[in-house]
Amino acid sequence: MGLYVLKRVGALAPLLVVISFLTFILNGLSPMDPAEVVLHAQGVPSITEELIAATRAELGMDRPLLARYWDWLLASIQLDFGDSYITGKPVWSLLGPALMNTLKLTIVSSLFIIALSIVLGVLCALREGRWLDLSVRGVSFLLTSMPAYWLAALMVWYFAVKLDLLPTSGMDSANSYVLPVAVIVIGYAGIYFRVVRSSMLSNLNEDYVLYGRACGIPERRLTMHVLRNSLQVAVSVFGLAIPIILGSTVVVENIFAWPGLGTLTVTSILGRDFPIIQAYVLVLAVAFVLFNTGSDVLNAAMNPRLRKEL
Repeated sequence: MGLYVLKRVGALAPLLVVISFLTFILNGLSPMDPAEVVLHAQGVPSITEELIAATRAELGMDRPLLARYWDWLLASIQLDFGDSYITGKPVWSLLGPALMNTLKLTIVSSLFIIALSIVLGVLCALREGRWLDLSVRGVSFLLTSMPAYWLAALMVWYFAVKLDLLPTSGMDSANSYVLPVAVIVIGYAGIYFRVVRSSMLSNLNEDYVLYGRACGIPERRLTMHVLRNSLQVAVSVFGLAIPIILGSTVVVENIFAWPGLGTLTVTSILGRDFPIIQAYVLVLAVAFVLFNTGSDVLNAAMNPRLRKEL
């Protein structure tokens, strides 16, 4: 198992280098010169070519691309992503707190999504074709088809405005989590529970289940064995649930005024604050890679045959 982990971790290095380089050249893809963005943010009334050239030199943009990338990479490893073009503050001083706030929302939502998906997936698989299976799948299809912004607005109107039970914005108390978490859970639980259900049905039709029943193995024990085998497929999907939710909270955070990555990113995009956008893309990409690797390692721990395939 240790050798498998070392090989998986060793395969991360070239992938992370490629990701970091692609993230770094994002500045060059913008139609607007970053130096010009800085001058606009500083409120310079008359922007000339000389000012742009001087600002580019001050920011180090006149240096060779690879030299700038190497310095940026070494600084990024130390969580130094430069300074914001708009506020002049260090990027991490803005991104760090926003990331922690989004992580809180993401982790709470993910726990509910995973628990609900496993419970509903198992129950629907064990009662395939019955009213419970049909009703749960029908309701989940209806809820997941609703746009997040519309569902969030509807819940704000009903629970916060009409019933006055929950806050509409901020993260001042535990009640502030209820509405944004509910919107995220409704949007994703209906997708992930189908993965568990499909995997359970596939394993329930295997020969070892028929043989186990013929040998008189208790149904509860057999169900737990099937669930363990089914979760090997679901683990890969759940492993990416956290980074997917982490990167898709933009709508929810902006509707509920949640001070997280989504709110910060929208503000940065509108203001063309490239260092924050760069850092956001890099953090999300690294999160996807790390969680994907973690799910592979967890799958290998559950299934020894996977360790021999690498």
